[in-house]
Amino acid sequence: MNLDTMKRYGTHEIVDAVVIGTGAGGSPLLAELAGAGLRVVALEAGRNRTPNNFTADEIVAAEIYWLGERLSAGETPEAFGANNSGTGVGGSTLHWGAYAPRADPRDLRLRSDQGVGEDWPVSHDELLPYYRRVEAFIGVSGPASYPWDPARRYPLPPVPLNAPAQMMQAGCAALGVRTCEAPIAAVSRDFLQSGSSTRPACINCGYCHQGCRTGAKTSMAVTYLPQAVAAGAEIRPECFVHDLERDAGGRITAVVYRSGGVDHRQKCAAVFLCAGAIETPRLLLHLGLANSSGQVGRNYMAHVATQVWGTFEQEMRPNKGFPASLITEDMLRAADADFSAGYLVQSLGIVPVTWAAQVTRGRGLWGQPLVDYIQKFNHVAGIGINGECLPQPGNYLELSDEIDDTGMRKPRVNFSYGPNEQAMSRHAAKFMTAAWEQAGASDIWTFERSAHTIGTCRMGNDPDRAVAAFAGTFALLRLTDLGLFIRTVTQNRDMAGCVGISTRRVDVAAFALGGGLAGLGGLALSPIYNVNPTMGTGFIIDSFMVVVLGGVGSLFGTALAALGIGLVDVGIEPFYGAVAAKVIVLLLIVLLIQWRPEGLVAPKGRR
Repeated sequence: MNLDTMKRYGTHEIVDAVVIGTGAGGSPLLAELAGAGLRVVALEAGRNRTPNNFTADEIVAAEIYWLGERLSAGETPEAFGANNSGTGVGGSTLHWGAYAPRADPRDLRLRSDQGVGEDWPVSHDELLPYYRRVEAFIGVSGPASYPWDPARRYPLPPVPLNAPAQMMQAGCAALGVRTCEAPIAAVSRDFLQSGSSTRPACINCGYCHQGCRTGAKTSMAVTYLPQAVAAGAEIRPECFVHDLERDAGGRITAVVYRSGGVDHRQKCAAVFLCAGAIETPRLLLHLGLANSSGQVGRNYMAHVATQVWGTFEQEMRPNKGFPASLITEDMLRAADADFSAGYLVQSLGIVPVTWAAQVTRGRGLWGQPLVDYIQKFNHVAGIGINGECLPQPGNYLELSDEIDDTGMRKPRVNFSYGPNEQAMSRHAAKFMTAAWEQAGASDIWTFERSAHTIGTCRMGNDPDRAVAAFAGTFALLRLTDLGLFIRTVTQNRDMAGCVGISTRRVDVAAFALGGGLAGLGGLALSPIYNVNPTMGTGFIIDSFMVVVLGGVGSLFGTALAALGIGLVDVGIEPFYGAVAAKVIVLLLIVLLIQWRPEGLVAPKGRR
């Protein structure tokens, strides 16, 4: 993308935020922060490209994949590189297939409904407005009527079905399975991108995974990043982050990154780590950050991505047309399922070198039989799934003892299918084989695979089982109008009233927020304490000490004080008893307050 007119900040300047990563996570955030008037810098490990840099050459296009070595272990180790990781300004959206179905409401409450996995901390109804907003902004093409959600509407008409999609449609119809055009994040007609230029309609060239030359396929480089740059954000390509500097209180003060073999420091007030399910936990584990729960790197998952391929008498030319242009959601909760959750089914397109590599890996052919089969490329077609993977204790990311050229330890991902994934893959293979038989395919075979990198920094409300327990409260107080009003009234109530802020309403909102957080605290205590109306009274004094010691008004100080008091308390109690431990902790706090009356982390104020 064009960065010539981009605003630039000096490394000596303290910017409001640094965003690490410019993929699907970091780019919308960058645009929102810049649009709110904040001074923000994005650091991207990969290089910047223009659409002309993308080519319908699979060998050359390999440079948009993250090819740094990632060690893979487990009974069903995942293949890394081309099928699940990208690098460059735009991240993995440079090479993704732009397949854009929504999450099913049932998938967000899997534990409540089926007793497995975990429920999401947000509901589908809360996500729905964001789905609509994003689909309208990036230009999602889809059917006029979606069989599994009749109220759903897409901003653009669907892309045409290629030959493999038409075969899948015929095979599924013969089995009584519903299909429709898939929701695709590529524009089916010319589309005026908000805050940027017009994106031309998709030309159905089939090389979506090699980067889109026209900009028809959605990537962050043609949607959110131009908007961020226009609002004043700076994007620095080829900058690999390997350290975060902190002050005596533990607050991050600068991001250290390597560019051109030289280390640089960008001073900042806040950092957003949006580097994906591999590099995000890798950096946190490397620095020993945000892991009091022990959950960083845990709960690694990958979609069950089993494929079935067949040969047809008529030409399929699977490299032409949009790769995944047909979908069925009928298997999200299959009637004959012997597994929990479910899977989506999609038609598959594939380009020649990728096809040859996949056949070599999965078909078990060698020599002349392999050559003969590869030469049938124009007559093959595939169907594949994206299936739910359940979190398991044995699936996790850790740091190996091997060091890469960045000076950091290489990540090692341990991943094995559990009984649920195995049963799902068998069910999918049986269904897709039947569909291909009905469509008239011969020489049908199954390719077992997993795809995508998911998990490793779980979002949740339980601090013992999630990485982002404080994220919601922090985001509310620091990134929303309500949070700004609460902080404003706290700092200068009279002045806030003078500029039109309803201080009484803010009081009510703050009380409601406090009550909600107290409720979460009660929820966390419920497994170890009897639930009753007075269960919180025993913690009132502790809570008061935490707030005073941390610094009134400082969320970070509260967390630091709670951790410190808890560690000191449990360290003293086995030797002197619970009562003596409380007394000693209180005396230590009194001494600390005498030395630092404002608390460990004093919030910034204005006079």
